[in-house]
Amino acid sequence: MSTGPSGTAPPDTVVVGRIGRPHGVRGLVTVDVRTDDPDLRFAPGSVLLTDPPQRGPLTVTDKRWHSGTLLLGIEGVHDRETAEAVRNTQLLVEVADLPPLEDPDVFYDHQLVGLSARLTDGTPVGVVTAVRHDANELLVVAREEGGELLVPFVSAIVPTVDLAGGFVVLDPPEGLLEL
Repeated sequence: MSTGPSGTAPPDTVVVGRIGRPHGVRGLVTVDVRTDDPDLRFAPGSVLLTDPPQRGPLTVTDKRWHSGTLLLGIEGVHDRETAEAVRNTQLLVEVADLPPLEDPDVFYDHQLVGLSARLTDGTPVGVVTAVRHDANELLVVAREEGGELLVPFVSAIVPTVDLAGGFVVLDPPEGLLEL
């Protein structure tokens, strides 16, 4: 399992969300959450870095949930027009500000990106380029022979993550590598 997404963020930061469409006329914005702890990460008073950098940093003034969607108030964003101006802004935090992970089977996305991927017999497959957080977590592996492979990030298929060694071991079910 991983926590937090990777994106186009600078290497010393991680993406924790992306501002979506405005909500209402008073400057609230929807947020595509990309962190396991949105209540902590988006608490009022939190200061978030941004990509593009000229849009931030942004200070959270209000946080509420509406029908399963996170809504944020942001300092200086008081109407629909200014909310639209920050749409599609990536919200970032510095890696140094992330709490240490206590579970050895949980990883931050930035720890996984760049690891080489190999089969259980040592055959190289490619390099992890991203972690997708769809219905399930998927490792995006750039294959050595070209193209991408989406690998479900579950212990049955990815039995080993060796951060110190710089690799993950894949034990894919029959047919996964042909997809």
